[in-house]
Amino acid sequence: MAREKFEDALEKLEDIVKKMESGDMPLEEALKSFEEGIKLIRFCSSKLEETERRVEMLLEKENSLQVKRFQGDDSESG
Repeated sequence: MAREKFEDALEKLEDIVKKMESGDMPLEEALKSFEEGIKLIRFCSSKLEETERRVEMLLEKENSLQVKRFQGDDSESG
């Protein structure tokens, strides 16, 4: 997974979730998929943290960090 892209890992993770949610997987296959999903989650999380650090470094100005919260379209209100 060393050269894997974030987007590719996220797509694989979404596929795993869809297959597992269908409920048609044998137990052993579900366990293997779960293990792969955990690895993908860790990889994606690591990439997101790395990206966040890089963005913070880019926003740094004269030894003071100007962090602005992202206001995206995805609201957490349900």
